[in-house]
Formats: sequence, structure tokens, C-alpha cells
Amino acid sequence: MSPESVAPEKAKTLIEHGALLIDIRDTSEYLREHIPGARSFPLTDIQAGKTIENPEGRPLIFHCLSGGRTAQNARSLMAAAGPVPALILAGGINAWKRASLPVVEDKKQPLPIMRQVQIVAGTLILTGVVLGYSIDSRLFLLAGFTGAGLLFAGVSGICGMANLLLKMPWNRMHQ
Repeated sequence: MSPESVAPEKAKTLIEHGALLIDIRDTSEYLREHIPGARSFPLTDIQAGKTIENPEGRPLIFHCLSGGRTAQNARSLMAAAGPVPALILAGGINAWKRASLPVVEDKKQPLPIMRQVQIVAGTLILTGVVLGYSIDSRLFLLAGFTGAGLLFAGVSGICGMANLLLKMPWNRMHQ
């Protein structure tokens, strides 16, 4: 059985009546933007078997960015919720914002690491293609090397570019 989805307005009412809002996005995503009162409890912690502290037995509402991660991991979320009612915020924080409900933003926080990877990889691939056509065809190797790195990351679960970006000063000062 999967958790029921609730619209943002209904979720807000439930939260006002004691439900706990659990943000399953990565900590960096949470720090950059989150719903007021939401608890950060990353999906990786849930998948590692960590339990959500909820001694009062309050209902839980899980959310992510757009609803995809919560839908894909509904069983894990139900298990993490234990015996209390568990719901999913339909459309995630994006739907919450579309409903003109408040969010806490800290634009000083770095972009989530996977967005940084997408920006860098996209830039390297585009640069390799443009330079390959305009300067020397050997520069297409830059695009090929970047694509091979992305393929390896997808297959192995190890992203060298993300690991490198995590060491950059703008990411280290916020940890």
C-alpha cells in the first residue's frame, strides 16, 4: 500500500493541526530552500534504515522537489513512518510554491551538487563541440570524455565530478 497524496493546501492544514512535514531532499537542497517547519531527513538516511523521531506519533507528510522521489520511494517512506499515518505532498515543494505558500530561502547556500554537475558537464560538452567544429576536431574528445564520465557515474553510482565539486571552496564553507 502506498501513502496517499495530499495537495499543498490540505497539507498546510494538516501541518497546522500537528502533522510533521519531512523533507527527503539532500541537505544542500534543504538549506538552500525549504518549507517553514519542515524537518530535513534525506532519502539516503531513510534508505540506510534510520528512523524518524516522532515520539508523539504525529502523522507524517513527506515531500521532495517535484514529487518524483517520494513516489518512487513510497515503500521506504511508509517503513520509515512506522505505525503512524504517512502522506505525500503532491508535487513537492514546487507545488507548494505554485500554491503561493511560504518557503524559506537562503540564496547564499550553494546550488545542489547535482545541479552543479549538470552545469559543469553541460558546459564541458558544449565547449568541446563548439571548439571541435571551429578549431580542431580533436577537441571533440572533451565532450566524449565528459559523456564517458557521466555514463560511468550512472552505472557505478560514483560521480567523480560531484566528488571534485564538493571540494570546491563554495561548497566546503557551507558544510
